[in-house]
Amino acid sequence: MRLSLFVVALLALVACTNRTVAPYVSELPASANKTSVLTITARDVNEAGNFTSARAEGLRYFDNSISIPPRHKAGEVELAYVNPDPAKHFVIADQAPLAGASGFASALRKAVASKPKFDREIVIFVHGYNSSYSDGVFRAAQLQNDLKIPGVMIHYSWPSAANPFGYSHDRDSILFARDDFQNSLELIRASTDAPIVIVAHSLGSLLVMESLRQIEIAKPGWTKRALSGLVLIAPDISLDVFKKQTKRFKSLPQPFAIFTSQRDAALKLSARVNGVESRLGNLKDATELNELPITLIDVTKFSARGVDKHFVPGTSPALISLLRRSLDLETAFRSDASGRAGLFGGTAITVRTATQLILSPGLVQQQ
Repeated sequence: MRLSLFVVALLALVACTNRTVAPYVSELPASANKTSVLTITARDVNEAGNFTSARAEGLRYFDNSISIPPRHKAGEVELAYVNPDPAKHFVIADQAPLAGASGFASALRKAVASKPKFDREIVIFVHGYNSSYSDGVFRAAQLQNDLKIPGVMIHYSWPSAANPFGYSHDRDSILFARDDFQNSLELIRASTDAPIVIVAHSLGSLLVMESLRQIEIAKPGWTKRALSGLVLIAPDISLDVFKKQTKRFKSLPQPFAIFTSQRDAALKLSARVNGVESRLGNLKDATELNELPITLIDVTKFSARGVDKHFVPGTSPALISLLRRSLDLETAFRSDASGRAGLFGGTAITVRTATQLILSPGLVQQQ
């Protein structure tokens, strides 16, 4: 009982933090590492100009310049919502609004053209449950920095409540955001011929799958033609819903990777709330998806104490090291004829078209 009361008190304390306040700091130390994250959002803004959980009727577009602190540690997003210090914290150095969809398309083409020829790819990051605007844009910057992701990073910010008690709001916001995310994907694809990889986390995975499903209904085969890869991290999706979604796809994009962990407390809680045994993100057995060309990457053993168990690929320094050494998912998946096996030297289990890779921290020393 005492532990339960402690958890409730802790959640209440987190809920009281005003995470809509964006930490802007324009004066940066010379040693700060700056990176650009293009952002599309369906969030509304308050009188102070900060993005909230309210759902806007139109999309807004920005080019964010994010400053990463000089002593940043891999796997962390060092934050302070009050009086942030750019020597210690992630901050937004600049947030330049773009003139609608056309302004965004122009900025995207310019950003792609500025990259070396072999780095001209686009990664779209879709945040998960309980995320503010700045949470998502900082996470996108952290992933790009820590994983050494080449190309252009785009952050799609759907109107999450940024509150641990806002799960119902977030589920409704996923439904609200489907059309806007579809329009965003089609805009990005029409703006450039650069390869596009989507990386989605938690409930953001549900938004991605729902939006791609409705595109497939209208334009069969669009997803595989348009995307060069799809990565779902700890997807908070019911297994039977996911299977039903995939039936609408003429063919799934390749590579298609799902990071799973049996130690994910958030997914265990989601399963209890939804009255089921598990979610897609903590699936144990690859045979459940044996007809699909998907790779399950089991990172349970990386979910060590102190690591955010709901975002292990982005918070575990050991796993970040392994992912970084593997360059990127697309290159690794293409390392053999099947396009799916051989990603890492982990234990691989193949069940028809599905493959399950079980990774362990020991692989880091073997690399």
